[in-house]
Amino acid sequence: MGPNGKMDPLRFARSRIAPIIAVVALLTPACRSEKGASTPSLPAVSVMEIVQRDVPVFFEYVAQTQSSHLVNIQARVSGFLDKRMYTEGALVKEGQVLFQIDAKPFQVQLDQAKAALARQEAALETARRNLARTKPLTERNALSRKDLDDATGRYQSAAAAVEQAKAQVETARLKLSYTTIRSPVTGVSSSARQADGTYINPQNSLLTTVAVLSPIWVNFSLSENDMQKYRNQIARGRLRPLKNNEYEVEIILVDGSVYPHTGRMTFADPSYNPQTGTFLVRASVDNPDGVLHPNQFVRARLKGAIRPGAILVPQRAVQQGSKGHFVWVVGKEGKVELRPVTVGEWHGDDWFIFEGLKSGEQVVVDGGLMLSPGATVSTEPYGVDHASGTADPIELKTDAAKGYK
Repeated sequence: MGPNGKMDPLRFARSRIAPIIAVVALLTPACRSEKGASTPSLPAVSVMEIVQRDVPVFFEYVAQTQSSHLVNIQARVSGFLDKRMYTEGALVKEGQVLFQIDAKPFQVQLDQAKAALARQEAALETARRNLARTKPLTERNALSRKDLDDATGRYQSAAAAVEQAKAQVETARLKLSYTTIRSPVTGVSSSARQADGTYINPQNSLLTTVAVLSPIWVNFSLSENDMQKYRNQIARGRLRPLKNNEYEVEIILVDGSVYPHTGRMTFADPSYNPQTGTFLVRASVDNPDGVLHPNQFVRARLKGAIRPGAILVPQRAVQQGSKGHFVWVVGKEGKVELRPVTVGEWHGDDWFIFEGLKSGEQVVVDGGLMLSPGATVSTEPYGVDHASGTADPIELKTDAAKGYK
């Protein structure tokens, strides 16, 4: 009632509306529950159909480069080192002069040898003329047979002395040529081991090294386990190798880029290293621009092998539980089945499945974390862009797999 004894209209309206709001609030959840129960929703998953096909595969190993021809530049004669004639660390050409040893003593030896040769040639000429005079006199019995034999012996001895003198000249000339030290190959040079003015002898004869850069060797190792797994997969028909192991070798640089030149395997050690349990393999790769240097770490990728009739599924479709790897397979009437599988290696964002699946089956890719065996699901093709209705490649990322008991 109001102050004047009459009923307040606003208070009267509130008293009528409040019970109605309370009833509506109580009935609304019940209506929602009845509506949800009448139209239950099915879990939505994306699926892909298994298709078997031949898949090219590669094998990748950590490798180290090595010069295909590492030459030690050594002095072949003793003497004082006059001068270094090259820039340390630079590329040198075949026949380029690297060092010069003091040649004056060797030039003197050559001159002495030439003089000795001239003396012996003069003695030979005298012996020849004496023999020429002795022969006709012996034929006329003016001289004895012994005189002829003596003349012949002196001539032959002088001829032998001439040949010996010639050899000494060649030896002296060869030693003189050794004072100019040249590079026998084209390659990158190392630092000079000896300074200018050093007396070079057999104990310090190593002057520098030259490493051939093209072709360059790439060495990598295979473990015993890798080799046995490789053989087993070939025996089971899961891998088809190249004949004579003529794999193409691709080089991956430290920044992940692919080196533009490929190579071929040229050597495989016939025995394992007992200390590391590995098997050494070598590939030869062209290196015309000198991008690769000796002792550099790279990755060697062997290409050419095929997995025949292979099954690939995205990594996110494979889950792992206490009993191993498994996938969800959608069967008849949209019911899912937990399927144990035997997995192989990763292939990009996919996983090889060796056992457990066959062509034509539907495998759950997305939405499998909350599934249980026998559940009914609604499916949509994996990788479909719903806006356009066309296949849209998506980036695969590994999700945490739910274990199963």
